[in-house]
Amino acid sequence: MSAQCEMTAKVAAGAPISFFERYLSLWVFLCIVTGIAAGQAAPTLFQAIGRMEIARVNLPVGLLIWVMIIPMLVKVDFGALHQVRQHIRGIGVTLFVNWLVKPFSMAFLGWLFVRNLFAPMLPADQLDSYIAGLILLAAAHCTAMVFVWSRLSQGDPLFTLSQVALNDVIMVVAFAPLVGLLLGISAITVPWDTLITSVVLYIVIPVFLAQRWRKALLTRGQAAFDAAMEKIGPWSITALLVTLVLLFAFQGAAILSQPLVIALLAVPILIQVFFNSALAYWLNRVVGEKHNVACPSALIGASNFFELAVAAAISLFGFESGAALATVVGVLIEVPVMLLVVKVVNQSKGWYEQAPG
Repeated sequence: MSAQCEMTAKVAAGAPISFFERYLSLWVFLCIVTGIAAGQAAPTLFQAIGRMEIARVNLPVGLLIWVMIIPMLVKVDFGALHQVRQHIRGIGVTLFVNWLVKPFSMAFLGWLFVRNLFAPMLPADQLDSYIAGLILLAAAHCTAMVFVWSRLSQGDPLFTLSQVALNDVIMVVAFAPLVGLLLGISAITVPWDTLITSVVLYIVIPVFLAQRWRKALLTRGQAAFDAAMEKIGPWSITALLVTLVLLFAFQGAAILSQPLVIALLAVPILIQVFFNSALAYWLNRVVGEKHNVACPSALIGASNFFELAVAAAISLFGFESGAALATVVGVLIEVPVMLLVVKVVNQSKGWYEQAPG
């Protein structure tokens, strides 16, 4: 392995999940409580924050979202794309699940649960918005947190890095058309100008800035890069939590009047995670990939780039929308569910390595 590949592997492997990340769902829950309480206590303040926007982009939230996304994208090495050919079967499985199964199955689950089974228990004027949020969540494929899941499942770091880099490249060109297609199929009006603006603001520009920053840090050496990553690591989650406080300050009245909404929206998300991770894991076994490739493949296929989903939902439909709330439910359940998937793939290694026949 070359020196560049060794450095890439170290970056991809990362550190074990931190205390802050492990209990992310707890912090999200606390943000829910804080946001709802603050929104009820100072509604005028949050209404003023909501009016601070240009071209339907809320400026405080836009800044917070950049702080969320850019540090994560700095970790992504697009130079690792040449490693794709080493695990082409695992790459193929992950791309199939990410781009051809996950978004379309979520659109179906949204239609089944939100528009039909749960419709009597949900606000009628938000049904389309909830489905839109679920679609945005499924179309945004995980980036930085996958490094953590891969580490915990002893996944191949070069596969993980190359797959994440490839997903990010595809997301730049495919996110808007895919979301537009699925919203159209679901009979939801597509604000194309806002959708494209969201892609530019929350994918294209952050990728460009992050890669420039990455290059500048690496010119100072790997030690300087690692030190910078450790320093800016908490920025993403901190900005996410502040954004959630703002979001729930706006959503508070709706949640208090419909307390079951979060639990109901969690049902299709949970089904989606378990279905996609199981499908990717099984398909890797069928095509003969190694276990240390199948694990991150299953985890990438199941998890979400929820920061992007939250950003796009707020830009497209607003703070008070059901779409924004649906994406936040994804944040709430992401960590405990993915830790469960990690446990399952680790404990099933013996089964996986038996001949499929």
